[in-house]
Amino acid sequence: MCVCGGAKLLCSFGMAPSSLVVLPQNRVISTMPVANIMDNKPLVNVMPFGMCSSPANPTVAAATAAALGVLTPMPCIPVIPAPWVPGSATVMIANCPALNQTAKLMCAWGGVIQIIDPGQMTIQIT
Repeated sequence: MCVCGGAKLLCSFGMAPSSLVVLPQNRVISTMPVANIMDNKPLVNVMPFGMCSSPANPTVAAATAAALGVLTPMPCIPVIPAPWVPGSATVMIANCPALNQTAKLMCAWGGVIQIIDPGQMTIQIT
């Protein structure tokens, strides 16, 4: 399925789902803007996932150390160094591969962000 604004996301180290925000810059095909692989900006496209439990996250590591080794989740602030992968091999949106439901996004703190609901169920892409 093609992913659009309002899609539901889930991080493997997050404690709550999040939503994908797609800015409508030349991307409206139906009623919602359609995403491409470059819609990966933290706090612009990818919102926080509640609390983060990744020991690689420096704030979680510091809070865990202060709690004498007891894992202490801290607020999630995604750090995303690369675009969604792999994206569509055949469909381009705003000169970049379209985002499909099977794509993943990697957080610098080790989390794998996946799409659990594409936000629409009528447009299929490969």
